[in-house]
Amino acid sequence: MPFPSLPIQLQAPPGVALHLLAWAAAFAAPCTQALAQGVASDAELTPVIVVTGTASHTGLPASLPSATASKTAEQLREQNLFNPEDALQYMPNTTVRKRYLGDRNALLAGRSFGTLQPSRALVYLDGYLISNFLGRFDAPRWNMVSPEAIARVDMLYGPYSALLPGNSIGSTVSVSQRVPKGFEASGRLIGSQQRFSQYGHADNFGSGQLSLHLGQALASGLWLSADLNHQDATSQPMQYATVTAAANGSFPATSGTATRVTGIVYDTEPKGLRRAVFGANAGAIDHTVQDTLNLRAGQKLSATLEASAMASWWHNDTHTRDQSFLRDASGATVWSGVVTDGSNSFSIPLASFAPANRTELHQQLGASLKTRRGPGWNASLVLSSYRILDDAARQANNPDPVAAQGGAGSVTRRDGTGWQTAEAQATWTPSADDWTAGRHSLAFGLHRNTYHLDNAVANVGADGDWRSDEGTRSQDYQGRTSVTALYAQDGWRLADDWKLTLGWREEWFKAYDGSQLASGMSVPYDDRSLRGHSPKAALAYQASDSLLLKLSLGRGVRFPNVEELYNGTVTATSQTLSDPNLQAETSDAMELSAEQEWEHQRLRVSLFRDAVKNAILRQSTSDAAVCKTTATGASSYTCVQNVDRVKTQGVELAWSAQDLWLSGLALDASFAHNFQSKVTANRNDPAMVGKSWLRVPRQRATLQASWRPEAHWLLAVSWRYEGRAYNDAYNLDVNPNVYGGVSQVRQLDLRSAYRFSPQLELALGVNNVADQPAYQSHPYPGRTLFAELRFSL
Repeated sequence: MPFPSLPIQLQAPPGVALHLLAWAAAFAAPCTQALAQGVASDAELTPVIVVTGTASHTGLPASLPSATASKTAEQLREQNLFNPEDALQYMPNTTVRKRYLGDRNALLAGRSFGTLQPSRALVYLDGYLISNFLGRFDAPRWNMVSPEAIARVDMLYGPYSALLPGNSIGSTVSVSQRVPKGFEASGRLIGSQQRFSQYGHADNFGSGQLSLHLGQALASGLWLSADLNHQDATSQPMQYATVTAAANGSFPATSGTATRVTGIVYDTEPKGLRRAVFGANAGAIDHTVQDTLNLRAGQKLSATLEASAMASWWHNDTHTRDQSFLRDASGATVWSGVVTDGSNSFSIPLASFAPANRTELHQQLGASLKTRRGPGWNASLVLSSYRILDDAARQANNPDPVAAQGGAGSVTRRDGTGWQTAEAQATWTPSADDWTAGRHSLAFGLHRNTYHLDNAVANVGADGDWRSDEGTRSQDYQGRTSVTALYAQDGWRLADDWKLTLGWREEWFKAYDGSQLASGMSVPYDDRSLRGHSPKAALAYQASDSLLLKLSLGRGVRFPNVEELYNGTVTATSQTLSDPNLQAETSDAMELSAEQEWEHQRLRVSLFRDAVKNAILRQSTSDAAVCKTTATGASSYTCVQNVDRVKTQGVELAWSAQDLWLSGLALDASFAHNFQSKVTANRNDPAMVGKSWLRVPRQRATLQASWRPEAHWLLAVSWRYEGRAYNDAYNLDVNPNVYGGVSQVRQLDLRSAYRFSPQLELALGVNNVADQPAYQSHPYPGRTLFAELRFSL
């Protein structure tokens, strides 16, 4: 095992109907499209400002206009948590596409969106944006969080708050870090071992992590904290070299003398066609060493004013390798060329088994100034900057044995890429004694952000070394976006048991400095200036002390990121086609929920509907016609298109219980079912109409049970389920339970822990106990064992 090298009766009060009609008209009005991405609101995402009523069990204000879910640090210790994104693994109706321990691309999916649309999810760390809206597979920057520093994780569903930008049309996640109350020192040492088998080949893959936390709060009001995280992780194979046969079962013809080999494996690919598999390729096995340093400080400047700041750095050093199954007559490994097993012949390109390396250094800086007066007026200013200081992704042109000596390849750089955000906000809330009918809770804000992407590709010649040389620039795409937003939200107490929340967000967007360089020609793109607006409305009724009913309506706009607008990358075998005129996707969403609380239980039932216009779809295909291109010669085409209409409707249940049948027993369960999630209109591609939306499963379910029989022991079991989903826009993938498909997920996890003293705890766990194979295009991990030692002073 390697180591470090809120509750409702339905009777509207007088005068409400006119307000609701006015807002319904505003909601139905067409809106100008805008490209909106933004930063968190302190009032919306933290439990510090109590709006009204009883604070919900999530720790968030109970008056939020949508459903929520939460996990505290203590609850997170009841599961096997290796990376920060694992905190969301059992959240209701949520998918975390984490392919392996140490994965830098752990994408989120939710009610009406899949992992091909990660820009529909917002993630904040202490109010600073860590979602990366620069590229398709640039996942939230989970790496900026040390697991030992997490205090709680909160999730909000849907675009129902004016305080949040358009990317909230899916889910919004707020990660809060520990703030010291005195001197603190703690840490954990965790190791894992995975057994993975596929195509007759099995191996063990180990990972380790050390996480340390130090904190100090002084009598002067100053507090300081430092978090260090170091991990060394190796993945199971992520992808495989394959050739797919035609519908008649024949493979593509080859020419030239073929080498007789053994080891070719045949299976049936997702669309039901015969497939030949030659090994794990394209840098399939990823060895990553990552380090995170997070420094934070806060100062209480007066009885009502406080300032805080954060500086974080994350470094990654990745080396990949491949595994060919092919052996010639002498037993030597075959990596390329024309090969035959006596029945079929195949041509394997030199680059098929080429490895890749990557080094990255990211920096995040943030500062805030906030008043903490409780009721009355409060204000906040939040500034943040995320910058990629160094990013060199190096790709060889030759297979592993040759590439180990250097030679031809390419290097892709994103140095200087990043984003900056600024938000000023003012809020007013009445005191608890003054919160009577007719009173208002107000929030106003001004938001500004800018995004910058520069993706440059350089070729390294055969006489160079792809591992270190910079080469000659051959391709480049770049661009910038900015958005300025004004918003207002009013929580209006109509009567003792009724509350109406109305909101509006107005946005001004600009895209500029967009260009592509390819084949020696630079193509500039015209600047774009757009304006958009998003109305929101939520009506909550406290039917009794234990029952809350809520109806939420909201519009959100999510516009293309820089990569979707300008990426035009071409390789020897693939082409990526962007669309600088891509339209925004606009979501008109509705949620009707009921939350019932008993002495030991809590149940939430939500009906939701999401109608998205101009949904942004990015797909990869081998058919050039699908991408509306006349280009030929590539084996893979990736393109971004608008889909006219996509509708999703479903029901979601979340239940929790404490000490229900047995003292010390805690239960959490969720179930979600989509009645439909389908394309309902698409003029550009009518064949998609009626088809299921990509990577949105019909059902999701989770169950967690933890038992503390006495102070020292913890026994926990967790289970999660996802129904199969489609990975093909035309739903032609009829065989999902193979590599390349999106299969069902049935995973049972176990954990036990013993606390020797308040300062020392040992935990053992296993994920995927039954070693059930599952795929989100890439294979998920096999059975994985964990050993964890936690200590504190």
